[in-house]
Amino acid sequence: MSIFHPPPPPSSSSAVKWLSLVSAVWVQSIAGNNYTFSNYSAALKSLMNLSQLQLNNLSVAKDLGKAFGLLSGLASDRLLPSLLLLIGSLEGLIGYGGQWLVVSKTINPLPYWQISIFMCMGGNSSTWMNTAVLVTCLRNFRRNIGSVSGVLKGYVALSTAIFTDLCFALFSNDPSSFLALLAVVPFAVCLIAILFLRETPFAVDNETEDSQYFWVLNAIAVAVAVSLLAFDSIPNPTSSVSIIFSIVLLILLVSPLVIPIHSFLKNRGRSGAAAEALLAAEEVAEVEGNGNPVIGEDHTIVEAMKTVEFWLLFVSFLFGVGTGLAVMNNMGQIGLALGYDDVSSFISLMSIWGFFGRILSGSASEYFVK
Repeated sequence: MSIFHPPPPPSSSSAVKWLSLVSAVWVQSIAGNNYTFSNYSAALKSLMNLSQLQLNNLSVAKDLGKAFGLLSGLASDRLLPSLLLLIGSLEGLIGYGGQWLVVSKTINPLPYWQISIFMCMGGNSSTWMNTAVLVTCLRNFRRNIGSVSGVLKGYVALSTAIFTDLCFALFSNDPSSFLALLAVVPFAVCLIAILFLRETPFAVDNETEDSQYFWVLNAIAVAVAVSLLAFDSIPNPTSSVSIIFSIVLLILLVSPLVIPIHSFLKNRGRSGAAAEALLAAEEVAEVEGNGNPVIGEDHTIVEAMKTVEFWLLFVSFLFGVGTGLAVMNNMGQIGLALGYDDVSSFISLMSIWGFFGRILSGSASEYFVK
């Protein structure tokens, strides 16, 4: 722990843990910017007089930024989560800010290699955010890894729909406004999350209570997805409907705060019992700290690479994720080829259904593991 994040008292440890998860949910709600390229690719292509091949190469530069996510993983063992968030938010501000300057015609079109660098920075920014929140929350919730990863990755899927629908509701899908959102909103949210995202000492928690909180968190996430789906189903929403939708969406995104508040009020009188549980957990950790780690425990990179599970995941991601990215990156051109001037609704729908797949897989894996 650093001087900026002192260890919480035992009575509030559970509340701090859940507050960290809520702040992580907020970060993930704006961290899926890698999947939004189709929302502004047509404007970028037109302003810079790019061929389809050049546009595809820009999307490759964006995805290449994600490949450099290895740097954030290495840094996560040496830097505080707050610093990881700060690096990611600043990188996104510069990367998407540079693209906004071009699309908004604030500056003349940049050379191709320069816009490629901005694309790479924008793509890499989300890896720092994802690493910061995932590593912290998985360490805080060692007994609920499936539920935590499911809900956090689910919100990443929803973030594309959140950005797309908010831009449509507030700015009528203007590409330059969309890029301004991608640059400014993640930066602001990460600055807020820096105040709350922290690791808490491992303690023996009430599994029933945690399960109830996860049900509440999942229910709120589903409500967010349903509200996005409902807005997408409206053919031509009026300005009043758009404003109401934006307010409801923001309320739903803030509503997970009820969980840490409830946890704090419920557990503030249990400081003695919590201290004993924390001491017992530390003793168990010392006893079990010897020997090689097993599945479910922290591994170094070298230790992970010695396991079959690591290489199964590596191969699955190598061949599985790329196909989905190829479709997402080219959705704008696919829509134009099929005669659709606006493909934002298709991008939003892909995001929403991707959310349901992620959150269900996380909950199912947690159920079968337990």
